[in-house]
Amino acid sequence: MPTLKVALCGGGRTGHLNAVLFKQRPGVQVALLSQNARLLAAHADDAEQGLRVWLPDGSALDARPDIVSDDPALALHDVDVVIITVPAQLRWELLRRIAPSLPRHKPVFVGAIPGFCGFDWLAEKALADCPNAVIWGMKDVPHTAFDLQAGHSVRMGGAKSRLHMACHARESASQRQQLQACLQRLYEAPVQLLENYLEITLTPGNPIMHSSVIYGLIGPYGQYHQRALPGPLCWWSECPELGAYFLERCDEENQRLCRAVERALGIDLSSVKPLRQEIIEAYGEQIRETHSMLSVLRSNQAYADIYAPLLADAQGGYWVDTQSRAFEEDVAFGLATLVEMGRRLALPLPHIEELFAWTSAHMGGLRQSSCHYIPSDWPKRNKP
Repeated sequence: MPTLKVALCGGGRTGHLNAVLFKQRPGVQVALLSQNARLLAAHADDAEQGLRVWLPDGSALDARPDIVSDDPALALHDVDVVIITVPAQLRWELLRRIAPSLPRHKPVFVGAIPGFCGFDWLAEKALADCPNAVIWGMKDVPHTAFDLQAGHSVRMGGAKSRLHMACHARESASQRQQLQACLQRLYEAPVQLLENYLEITLTPGNPIMHSSVIYGLIGPYGQYHQRALPGPLCWWSECPELGAYFLERCDEENQRLCRAVERALGIDLSSVKPLRQEIIEAYGEQIRETHSMLSVLRSNQAYADIYAPLLADAQGGYWVDTQSRAFEEDVAFGLATLVEMGRRLALPLPHIEELFAWTSAHMGGLRQSSCHYIPSDWPKRNKP
């Protein structure tokens, strides 16, 4: 079997976890491209320094990436698959930085995990000078991960039972099949190829999940509106009832948005299932109670111990970090994409729009958003 060269771009939880998991697979070389100072320092001091993944059962996997560097020319040399794991707000800059180092003599598969926020549109624009780049994304992270000790270890949460990926509309059938085969070499779970990238863009996930929990906690009707939380908070096992209510309403609106896109473009988005069904199918027996959205979130073992990003104050209280991914990514790039698509289709999305308006104002306004790369002629340009 020929060697498969993979470059992971991003030194966060997903980057650390996948670097170790990929090294368990035969014939896979792994480069980790990151500007994380702690990660780079740990591997500069000791050439034998490896990474450790703590598994849910308490056992561990250890592996050493073949390359750990902040130099794209080194990490991407003759690479086959590039996986972007940085937050959406950093992807444009990263893609522009790595573009000159991508191989030009062969197809190179450049994708994002997760591939939401319209990554296909972003990558098409950022990699305009790399026609051999095959653009793709994965619907969600293959595993949850938490408790990152940069350069040393990360804990793996629950794993998805099935993975879904899609390619940019321009990619050929043979390129899609080749990519699917590459990804299947990397992951144990079956990898399913979706027909249309909008099946990823419109899949409900972090943008409405995180925003709904935040709104339910500290929004105008939340228990902690304009006051500190008493301590650290798990996103899902401590999800407030109001957060689950808004999540279900936003999910219903996202389903209406899917139907509107289907009518406008003449495509099938039936794979975009209601969120509760998506979670149940993804995590199966790891969920103890499935009768409501609230019970699914609170009883999913894969979601346990995943803490919300909070900042402590001098009085011992905690406040939601407005510079975290829950705002800079999920609001500015996730919710913004849904709101803009609804606007262009003249489809009211009252709960999503309410979340977007409040969270945007709470973070002090949007410094950047997905609207700068959503094609100006969408949805017209995407009609078959």
